[in-house]
Amino acid sequence: MSFKARWFRLFTLTSTFLVWAFIAAGVGTVLVRGVPLLPLAFRLPELVFAVKLSLLTSSLSTLLCLLTALPVAYALARQSVPGQGFIVSVLRLPLTLPPVVSGVCLLLLFGTTPLGRALADLGLKLVFSVPGIIVAQYFVNLPGLITVLQAAIEGVDVRMEYVARTLGCSPFQAFCRVTLPLIRNQILAGLILTWGKTLGEFGAVLMLAGATRFRTEILPIAIFLNMSTGDMEALMVSATILILIAFITLGAFERLGIKMY
Repeated sequence: MSFKARWFRLFTLTSTFLVWAFIAAGVGTVLVRGVPLLPLAFRLPELVFAVKLSLLTSSLSTLLCLLTALPVAYALARQSVPGQGFIVSVLRLPLTLPPVVSGVCLLLLFGTTPLGRALADLGLKLVFSVPGIIVAQYFVNLPGLITVLQAAIEGVDVRMEYVARTLGCSPFQAFCRVTLPLIRNQILAGLILTWGKTLGEFGAVLMLAGATRFRTEILPIAIFLNMSTGDMEALMVSATILILIAFITLGAFERLGIKMY
């Protein structure tokens, strides 16, 4: 190996280790302090409430993401949509928007427009409410799942669907019997990643649903509130729970052999 090759190898390995050490030090500092305090999560009513609400809202918003993302991803991958480039850009906009800005968009949409007032009259109040948490999580994380599923569908040879249709399947049956089984792992991986991200959504949730104890207090909101009041033990426990869930989510995601997007 030449001197330049050895130098380049040393440079890349050193950079990798330094970045790893930086991330590990930050996360490890929380875990070292938070793991011994985990039993508090079962004794503090506030944390029990935050964990239950986080699991409920993230699961519902992930389910909504799946039900919406599948048909949208199929349309983008298989059908010719007029103005598709512009449509895709708008669909992916929440991926690049700061979550706080997404929350402002939702707050104005559901708080000051005829649509928001009409929904409120029907009994569906989204501003400063639990349904608002689900909508905020859904809005921010749906584009990511669409991107994953679109790439998965595009990876399936379209001729297989055509063969199924020549054998008597309708387009929907061909999708269910051919495409869905072939992208099962990608769907599962996308769901796991989306669920983990919805669980940690903060900015959009804060703007639309607010930060009210024992009402809209999911784990990220609990961290914000406990930081504001100086309750470091509750803060550490909340942060530790989210970090451990992130580890489990990434582990399950990589176990399926799916590349991060």
